[in-house]
Amino acid sequence: MLKKAYDWIDERLNVTPLWRDVADHDVPAHVNPAVKMSAFVYCFGGLTFLVITTQILSGMFLAMYYTPDITNAWYSVQYITNEVLLGEVVRGMHFWGASLCIIMMFLHMLRVFFTGAYKAPREMNWVVGVLIFFVVLAFGFTGYLLPWNQKAYWATAVGTQIAGSIPLIGPYIQTLLVGSHTVGALTLTRFFAIHVFFLPAALLVLLALHFIMIRSQHIAGPL
Repeated sequence: MLKKAYDWIDERLNVTPLWRDVADHDVPAHVNPAVKMSAFVYCFGGLTFLVITTQILSGMFLAMYYTPDITNAWYSVQYITNEVLLGEVVRGMHFWGASLCIIMMFLHMLRVFFTGAYKAPREMNWVVGVLIFFVVLAFGFTGYLLPWNQKAYWATAVGTQIAGSIPLIGPYIQTLLVGSHTVGALTLTRFFAIHVFFLPAALLVLLALHFIMIRSQHIAGPL
């Protein structure tokens, strides 16, 4: 049945050449764990993308129930955790996935650095990768406030004060994030908007650039 559905779609949209151009290519032996186990370190990038995909899907599910205002935010999180079917599991996936994503990205960047994969002609891809890392950190920072509990409130207050201490642009960044003199309703709204709209848009653009450059420059060889 699935094959018939695929053939029906392929006959009209000719999708086979499209996905083969993206996914159907040989994996070099030095990055293939099936050839040698040490090549597993080259899988950190792919595993990071898998975790990011999980974060996007679980975040979409949580956004269906989350209410981004200071009166209902905490209660909506409790509702997700205690009342929604599998809500606690999905919230746990999103919470722990955020930390796992940062760890996997850090390991991926260490592999790139120690194998010299950041050198010419891949400097721009290294820069894009660093920008992706900062976007992932921003995801963690903005998402931390969303449960709107005491720990999230004071962590955000300290974090925005640290951002405000940056020379020259710090006060502007702090005002942009907080939206007022203190962390409050406007801060929560801004963090939610940044978390679910601005950062995903930036991440998707950067990931597209990252994969286009990987495809055109191919995977770096061993030192």
